[in-house]
Amino acid sequence: MRRRTLTTATALAVLFSSATLSVVTAGSASADTSKVLSLKSAADVVVDGVHQRVYISDPTAGKIVVTDYAGTTVATLSGLTGVDGLALSDDSGQLYAAVAGTDRIVSVETSTYTQTASYDLGGADSPHDLASAGGKLWFSYGVAPGGAIGSLDLSGAEPVVAPAQTGNASFYTAPVLASDPDSGVLVAGEESTTSGILAVYDVSGGTAALGAYKSVDASFFDQLAVSPDGTQVVTASGYPYAHPAFSTTDLSEVGRYPSGDYGSGVAIAPDGTVAAGTSSWYGPDIHVYRQGSTTPLREYDFPNTGGTTGGDTLADGALAWAPDGSRIFAVSVNSNNVYSLRVLTDPVRSLPTITVSAPSSTTRGKALTVTGEIAATVALPAGTPLTVTRTDLDYPKGKSLPTITTKAGGAFSFTDTPSAGGTVTYKVSYAGDATHSAANGSDKVAVSRTTPSLSMTNNKKVFTYGKPVAFTATLGATYKNRTVKIYADRAGDGKGRYLIKSGNVNSKGQIAGTLNMYRDSSVYAVYDGDARTASRTVTVWAGGQAKVVTSISRQYKNAKIGSTTYAYVHKTSQPYFNTTMNPYPGRKQRMDVQIYYKGAWRSGDSEYFKLSSSGQSVVNLGKPGSGSVGYKFRFRSAYIKGAGYSGDGVNSTAYGSWKYMYVTN
Repeated sequence: MRRRTLTTATALAVLFSSATLSVVTAGSASADTSKVLSLKSAADVVVDGVHQRVYISDPTAGKIVVTDYAGTTVATLSGLTGVDGLALSDDSGQLYAAVAGTDRIVSVETSTYTQTASYDLGGADSPHDLASAGGKLWFSYGVAPGGAIGSLDLSGAEPVVAPAQTGNASFYTAPVLASDPDSGVLVAGEESTTSGILAVYDVSGGTAALGAYKSVDASFFDQLAVSPDGTQVVTASGYPYAHPAFSTTDLSEVGRYPSGDYGSGVAIAPDGTVAAGTSSWYGPDIHVYRQGSTTPLREYDFPNTGGTTGGDTLADGALAWAPDGSRIFAVSVNSNNVYSLRVLTDPVRSLPTITVSAPSSTTRGKALTVTGEIAATVALPAGTPLTVTRTDLDYPKGKSLPTITTKAGGAFSFTDTPSAGGTVTYKVSYAGDATHSAANGSDKVAVSRTTPSLSMTNNKKVFTYGKPVAFTATLGATYKNRTVKIYADRAGDGKGRYLIKSGNVNSKGQIAGTLNMYRDSSVYAVYDGDARTASRTVTVWAGGQAKVVTSISRQYKNAKIGSTTYAYVHKTSQPYFNTTMNPYPGRKQRMDVQIYYKGAWRSGDSEYFKLSSSGQSVVNLGKPGSGSVGYKFRFRSAYIKGAGYSGDGVNSTAYGSWKYMYVTN
């Protein structure tokens, strides 16, 4: 709302109301930030510069939330039904709050957050807003269809309440107030109708003397602010889409701050700088102007923390300056009705923008030209110094280049010859001054590097299960870096790529990493590059066969026929064919059967059998029968790679050795 200060009351021994005031305290934070507040609504904001505290009233929840300058809540004052307007004593020792639910103004000691007094308003019901001027605390009050103003004088031994000082002015509901305490100017504005009524009072003589009173080209006032010299009042309202300024002498419009959206807040710093707040989903929310200027010094756009496409907006009337002008405090609300205190720093300095344009790519060792521009709402003169930093692989923390200066209009350019390849970043910085914040901009250039030769052995080779295999990488000529890393990625183990060797190559440019070939594997040689040599990766694939072990059991003897060992089985026995493989979920073995007939081994059927979780398979071959007596058979197990065969593809195809069987009576 307004600047609100009042001389501390000399007497606090007055009647207390029945409302209970409770306090919750917490530690303070040091860094400026945006913090979520525990609020259901936000009506007014006042700032205590002595203790660096911010007070926010919440009429819906009946409480005042107290934060530090970083937005961290340090206390909550509850039990204040319908609390609305706030004001501080001129020494910041007392906080005054209009409590509509009890028709009183309460006073709170700001160092302890304890209630010190509660003032009856002599029949003035539903106090709404507070402002100080002429050594008194002025309050608005009343409900439709009648609003009015009154005063509370705390300068004597006893408080003196004087309601009904509206004079010939008429308000539908309790008006919004603003004042300049030094000049004794008090302004009241109609909040609830389209009438656009403003009334200016001179309260320097102790009572409210009505001066200018008229309907202006604005309506639904959310907040008013009087200039430090008392000559102007700036309004924030639903209409027009600007913040008009009116003379306090005759309420003629003397200026307009083109904020461009619904006005929802306004506050004026001690030096006259105007903070104009708007309810803007898709544009800046706070616009800061020098008094009388139509070009903003800087603007603040709240982010979107809610569930809609538009950004957070300023809560009506919830805007205030720090007394020293160093910060603006604004309460925002999102689409989920979540409130945040936003601490806007450096508000009176223009925020420059620096654009930098460099070639997208260039050849290492070749000169290039970088151009750009610095622009600000408060123009910078030609000759403004800018610092330049180049960041590259040789100087990862940055190397300072010669300082450059701007031309007329803020343009600049410089040349440089990059000695390192890869991504080179040019950063141009402005240090700031009394009227401008620091700023920087940057652009990147892709600078060429030579591509080294890099190769690795054993591509597309297949190895027996578990064999240790050395994969040797060979790196060609480079600038400085001679480190190669070798990674492996075994099929189906879920581990992804992992390092098996890293180090500098030898005098032949070689380095080897050993991998046991338990599965098919991709092996990578990775060179990260250096300032003049590009990075490179080569990949080879090597197969690791499945492990297949087979045997026949339940024979009555083993004996050789020729040079081959046979398992002898009776025609009535049931021999088993046993297989062991390295396990894998869902894996099957293929059993091949052949019979020796007319001088040659002739294939019979092949069939797949599921392996156990430990990789075991036992196949009952059944009784050979009389027709098999005197015949020779052989059996083997095989892993056939592929989902449609042995069920997976993590190993390369492998065959077990043949196992021989001879059938007798």
